[in-house]
Amino acid sequence: MDDARAVAQDAAAGSTLRERLESVRSRIAAAAKRSGRRADSVLLVVVTKGASIDQIRELVALGQTDFGENRVQQLIQRVPTVEEFLERRRMLGPTNAPGVRWHMVGTLQRNKVRKCIELVRLIHSVDNLRLAEEIQAAAMKREEPVDVLVEVNVSGERSKQGVAPAAAKHLVDQMETMVNLRARGLMCMAPLQGGLDAARLAFDRCRELHEEIRRSGAGGGRFDILSMGMSGDFEVAIECGANLVRVGSAVVGASTQAEPEAEG
Repeated sequence: MDDARAVAQDAAAGSTLRERLESVRSRIAAAAKRSGRRADSVLLVVVTKGASIDQIRELVALGQTDFGENRVQQLIQRVPTVEEFLERRRMLGPTNAPGVRWHMVGTLQRNKVRKCIELVRLIHSVDNLRLAEEIQAAAMKREEPVDVLVEVNVSGERSKQGVAPAAAKHLVDQMETMVNLRARGLMCMAPLQGGLDAARLAFDRCRELHEEIRRSGAGGGRFDILSMGMSGDFEVAIECGANLVRVGSAVVGASTQAEPEAEG
């Protein structure tokens, strides 16, 4: 972990959940302003792999609507628990509390696809045709197609998942033939090494690729999501064009569990 990510986690450990959420929202707004955009043009997805269920409930009560998980098993456990919490709040009286939308931000195994699409609003990590075909087959009885992002390995690191940049457009074109699946954009992660300068280069490359695919007409005008940036680099990602950031430890605090680097 580089210094920027370590600083983000240290800062997150010394404040309340409300303060951390408000801080991240303020930083998102400032980064959006620097890039000539409004704060509400960037969607915050709080990654809850290191969070307790009580923290998730508190975040919902604070108005956070979008949450990400990197394991289907965690989704299976948490989605109904949060829905039960929301239902109890509604039973107590009129409320303006919005619903909750879940995102799958980690590697998705093909044998978990059917359960995953029942629980999430958006899958961020489609990086091969076989996985896309599995989602297409599992979604045959749905009224609406499953929204997905193509994960791109812009840094070329062997430790990372993702399709090579040169192959991303071809994968999107193949998805265009699938009626039960809809490619909505791209997702990437910054390199493990090189700090924020390396992150900026990776994010700029992913934005360029996203614009190239969008200009080709992919998605019928709905290829409009660019998911980039985590706790240590989300401000740089926004400056580079991200309109969705996946932030975990900067909001929920550093996890005590050993987890993959991939999200948050």
